[in-house]
Amino acid sequence: MKYPRFLLADNAENDIFYVIHTEFPRFILNINTDELEFWESFDEEEAKGEYDTLVKEAFDFYDAEIEQYDS
Repeated sequence: MKYPRFLLADNAENDIFYVIHTEFPRFILNINTDELEFWESFDEEEAKGEYDTLVKEAFDFYDAEIEQYDS
């Protein structure tokens, strides 16, 4: 099975939304606090440009998903 690149998750009890990136480097992004946790180790200095792009894509994914619910 091929997983989607990004997944949206929520915690209704705390009203928190997360975006999960399923490809390397895998991470979970707390949309409410912008807190980011990587599930793998990698050289952050080497991957700085990619890291910034992935986080932006995660926020864009979240915005697009929420927009579909608001329509």
